[in-house]
This record gives sequence, C-alpha cells and structure tokens, in this order.
Amino acid sequence: MREGLGLQVFLVCLGMAVCSHASMPQNHAHQRGLSLHRHKERGKEGQVLHRSKRGWVWNQFFVIEEYTGPDPVLVGRLHSDVDTGDGNIKYILSGEGAGTIFVIDDKTGNIHATKTLDREEQAQYTLTAQAVARDTNKPLEPPSEFIVKVQDINDNPPEFLHGPYYASVPEMSNVGTSVMQVTATDADDPTYGNSARLVYSILQGQPYFSVEPQTGIIRTALPNMDREARQEYDVVIQAKDMGGHMGGLSGTTEVKITLTDVNDNPPKFPQSVYTMSVSEDKVPGEEVGRLKAKDPDLGENGLVLYRLIEGDGMNMFEISVDSETQEAVIKLKKPVDFEAKRTYTLRVEASNKFEDPRFNAWGPYKDTATVKIMVEDADEPPAFTSPNYTFEVEENAPNGTVVGRVHARDTDVANSPIRYMILSYTDVDQFFTIDSEKGIIKTTRPLDRETQSWHNISVSAAEIGGHHQDAKVRVNIKVKDLNDNAPEFAAQNDVLVCENVAPGKLIETVSAVDKDEMAHRQHFRFSIAPEAANNHNFTLKDNRDSTASIFVTRKGFSRMTQDIYFLPIEINDNGVPPMSSTNTLTIRVCSCDSRDTILSCNVEPFILPAGLSTGALIAILACIVILLAIVVLFVALRRQKKEPLIVFEEEDIRENIITYDDEGGGEEDTEAFDIATLQNPDGANGFLPRKDIKPELQYPTRPGTRPAANSVDVDDFIKTRISDNMKGTRIAGRHSKADTVKELTMD
Repeated sequence: MREGLGLQVFLVCLGMAVCSHASMPQNHAHQRGLSLHRHKERGKEGQVLHRSKRGWVWNQFFVIEEYTGPDPVLVGRLHSDVDTGDGNIKYILSGEGAGTIFVIDDKTGNIHATKTLDREEQAQYTLTAQAVARDTNKPLEPPSEFIVKVQDINDNPPEFLHGPYYASVPEMSNVGTSVMQVTATDADDPTYGNSARLVYSILQGQPYFSVEPQTGIIRTALPNMDREARQEYDVVIQAKDMGGHMGGLSGTTEVKITLTDVNDNPPKFPQSVYTMSVSEDKVPGEEVGRLKAKDPDLGENGLVLYRLIEGDGMNMFEISVDSETQEAVIKLKKPVDFEAKRTYTLRVEASNKFEDPRFNAWGPYKDTATVKIMVEDADEPPAFTSPNYTFEVEENAPNGTVVGRVHARDTDVANSPIRYMILSYTDVDQFFTIDSEKGIIKTTRPLDRETQSWHNISVSAAEIGGHHQDAKVRVNIKVKDLNDNAPEFAAQNDVLVCENVAPGKLIETVSAVDKDEMAHRQHFRFSIAPEAANNHNFTLKDNRDSTASIFVTRKGFSRMTQDIYFLPIEINDNGVPPMSSTNTLTIRVCSCDSRDTILSCNVEPFILPAGLSTGALIAILACIVILLAIVVLFVALRRQKKEPLIVFEEEDIRENIITYDDEGGGEEDTEAFDIATLQNPDGANGFLPRKDIKPELQYPTRPGTRPAANSVDVDDFIKTRISDNMKGTRIAGRHSKADTVKELTMD
C-alpha cells in the first residue's frame, strides 16, 4: 500500500516538473500569448503613456487520475504580473468542475483537485481564470482559458466485448489454417505509455491451436485433425496490456472451435457375407432383405450408393437405397420357383455418392460384400390366366345375361379344383353373380349406364380343400349404352323479347343435351310442337347443327295484354331407337328503350307522376283533412240519433224466404230464396260478376231512384220455384206416415 502511494506521489511530482518546464518564462509569451498589452492616452499635448506588458503566469496543467491521498491534489498556481503580493488581487476560477472538482485559493491562485478523477470518464477539463480587484471586483485582466488534462495510469484491464466466441474449421486442415480473429479493447489512453498496448496468448487449446500475439488470429497448430476422433475444442485466449510485461493487466475469453466434416472416410460393410431367404410365393417388388455399409461422415459426405456387380441372381433381384436409413434394400424382380432353382448369389458394391479428390490417394472409396439368397418352398395359391379381365354388357339387358368368364388353375402338383366367388365389398349392390365352379359371371338385374357406366369387381379363386390360400383378380365390366334417354334443353332460361321488337328478329338460339353416350356423335332436330304449329307469334328454324333459332313473326307485343308466352318445342335425336321430347320455351315480354335495352319485364302498377309542386301537395292534404272531418261529423250525428251507421233498405230486412214441409224428408224439403237474386234476375242465369275477381263499389240506394222493374216477372219466378219445391215434397212424402200428397200447382 505504501509502495502504491509512493508511486502516485512520484507521478505527481513528475507531472509538476514537466508542467513547470513547459511553462518556463521564455516560452510563456510565445506559447500562450497571455501577456496583456494596454495602451492609454493622456489628454495633454500629444504625450502618450505606455504601460508595460501584463499577463497571467501559471505552472500546472496536469493531474494524475485515481489519486487517493488524504489531501487535495495541487493542480497548479495562477499568478498575474500585476500581483504585487499585497493581497489586493482576488483570483476567480470558472468552467468545467470549478467549485466542485477544482477549487482555487483566491489569494495565492493555487488550484487543487478535491475529488478523484477518472480519465476514462473525462480526459480533460476547460477552465477560465480571471484576476479582479478585491475591494471593487473590477477585472484587472481579461479572462483567460486553460485546459487541465487528466494524466492516465494503467487502471483498466483488457476486455473481450463479444465473447465467448464460436468458430469452425474443416477437419484435416493444414497447419496454420486461420480459424478466426479475436479482439480485446483497453479503456486506457493508447497515446500514453503501454497501458493500452495488448499482447495475445493462448492459455488452453495447445497443441491443437495457436494465436498470433499482435493480431489475435487463431490458427491450427496440428495437421490432420480428425472430426471422427474429436469434434469440439475449448480454447482460452488471454489479452495482456503493458506489452505483455510484468505488472500488466489481462483479460481472457473462451473460444469453442468445432471441426466440420469432410468426405475423408469410405463406406465399409460390417461383414463380408450376408445370408437371406425368400419364399417362392413372393411377388415381384417385395422386399427380400437389407444390408448397410457404414460411413462415419456426415450429411452428403455420408451418402452411399449400392449396386449389384455380379452373381447369378442379377436378373432375379434388384437393389435400391432407403433414403432415410441409408440401407441397401434387395427386392424380388421376378418370381422365383423352388422347384427350378433354390440358391442365388449376388455381389453388392457400396460407394460414396460424392467424392473428395483431395483424399483419392488414400485408397478406393468403395467396398463389396457377398449376399446368398435361399429360396423356400411354399404352397402356392391358384393363378388366373390373366392379371385382370375386361367385359362388356349392354344396359337394360335381362337378368341372367352372361357377362364373361374368369379362369384360374392350381400351380401345385396336386392340381386341386378351384372355387370362385365375388368379393362382396366390391359388389355391394349385388349386380352380378358367378358360377363357383366354372367362373361364369352373370347379371342379376338390368343395368343403367347413365347411373353407373363401369362396374369394378374382384373375384377370388381358392383351392377346394387346400390351405385357404386364394388369388384375386380385378374384373372391369363396361355397360354399353342404349339410346334410352330423350334429349332436352341444354339450359332452362327464359327468353326476353321487347314490346317494340321487329318481325323476323332472332330472339334466341336453343341447343339440347342427351344423357346417352355420344359414341356416334348424336344430332338433334328441332321443330315446334304440333299443338303450337298455328301460333302467329314465333317461328323456329332448325340450323342442322343440333341448334335451332327462334324468330319473331309479328310486331306489337304488349305486356298489358299478355306478358308471357309458352312455346312448346319438340326435340328428336338420331339414336336407335330414336327418342324425342317436348320442352317448353318461356318467352317474356319486356319494356325496352329505342336501342332495345331492356328496362323492365314485370307488369308495372299505375304510378302517380312524380315532381308535384308544393301547392298541389298542400291541396291534396287539405282535401284529405276535409274528408276526414266529414266522416267524423257523420259518425257523431248518427250516434247522437242512436241510429245504426249502415242503412239497410226495408226490403232487405228479410234475407230469405224459407218454406217448410213437416212431412218431408228433412233438408231436401227446405229451399231458400235470395232476395238479391230475385231483384236481379240476370244473376239467376249466371251473369253476375264474381266479387273475388273484381271488387265492386256499392252505394246505398236513394228513395225514388230505384231502377224500373226488369222485363222478368218476379211474381211468376217465385210461383215457378214454389211449384218446383212442392213437387219435391210430393216425392219425399212417400216415406212419411201421412197419405200421399197430391202435386201442388199454382195458377
């Protein structure tokens, strides 16, 4: 502790000596230019008084950082040449840190630092000094600015700001291959001494890596480092200041170095001979076995290719690569027969998919192995004579129609009989049946091509009394088309025609479709149905290309007269047998402008003209109010007189004249007469308009204004109806207890 304090005192003294030398009198005026020159004229006959030069004199400008002594550090002393030492001058200090960090003795001009300074926080301070008269505070000299610099010491160790570091280098790299560069920083002043002069060294990671002392570049130090032997290395790098000499401060960082893979290893089979077996009932494409050559390299460097290079089974087997496991997969290429050959031998070669020519000198990057395959005997299922069957049958064919026949045989020596059956899940609706012994397929119902044009079923064949092994085959049945569907319009759209359409104008082109198969390119013919052949509104032209054009034959259509027309059109196809249908074309009459642009196709109600003036609207409202007032007044007067609101004529009080016959048979002897009908004989003949068609306005009949009697005699009409009623009573009286009633007549 005492040694450190003594060093600091020495540095302070050294700084003061340097500063004193820098502020010697011979350099003072030249370096600082602080001498004050004043000239003052006196008011007498051209005499001029000259003052001598005056200026500041100071001898300190530096202070050492991190001083921890008990007393404030003397930074320096300010002195003016006008100061005679009588104490009449007061020194004032202002600027950065004045009064807090730096204080001045206003009598002597000595400046002290009261706090510990850190150059890394602030390297210099700018201050201003001034001398004033102590009694008047008037400036004696102009303010003078000076700088106090904080002198650096080695108090900051080097730091690696971005550690820890991660780097990679390919395996098998040459000695001196650059891995990465690490850089440390030192907060000390690089322009003063060796406090910030750094030297790098490696503390951990030898002998595999080295570091350049001046640059911090890490390089490989050993050749042929193998990733498969060791992949990761932890390296510790040190940075030391003071040029690496004793007493310097240091910092360390960790660097994790990973060796990346290169293709430096060939594939190798773990064993030289492999044995596999395959049953003779295996089908081509099935897997026989697997083998794998190991390659410790990674990624694409470890990809392996396999191929068959020799052997008597090269035509019977094939080899491929499983991309996920990198295994060689041997599959059956052709069926094997135990009775024909029981053993096969293959030679398999494994090689790298990608090769690195740098390592070709190390030897061939491939390996081989022998594979022996043993054929096993098996009870084979029946075999169909064809891998699949395709038959045709006409639609609507009767039940029991023969579709076709499938055939299978037993390949074993026993040659057992075969039993056939249709797999139910392939013929859910049971359209077909099969003869279990002969394999003949028949229909069970008529088939409709438009519902289903193809039927795909599966038939199985099994040995009778065998080991329950069966064979399956696909049977495709095509339903041949018959012309059993009539043509119809391709689109059911309404046709729009303008009221002012010109005669002969084309208003629509129609086409047809047919659900039947167009194997022979069907053609359609169009004509107006016979029931509409005499219409005078539209005509049809068959274009002989399965389309027809509709033309207008007259002008002057009116929506108010008729807004919709129905034109029946007959369509015929050329199938065998030919089919036809009648389709109705709906034609709507529309309102159009002069350019035949459709405006409306609906019946429009009467609309009052818009744009009524304000006066007209007021008049209409006034009329409505007056009418309402009249109605209210009329109702009030009626209530005051206690009379009914609706006036009935005296003649209408009796609504019906009803006749009864006590000896009759009930309702048959009752007949009513409507007075309204008697008053209007025309209604009796059925000419009274229906009220549900057109509303009628009825007004009460005023006295004296009744219409004259009609030419029909009401009295005669009543007598005739009564006579008819009496005749009905005579017939009904036959079933009563009274004697027979004679027929009544009225003269």
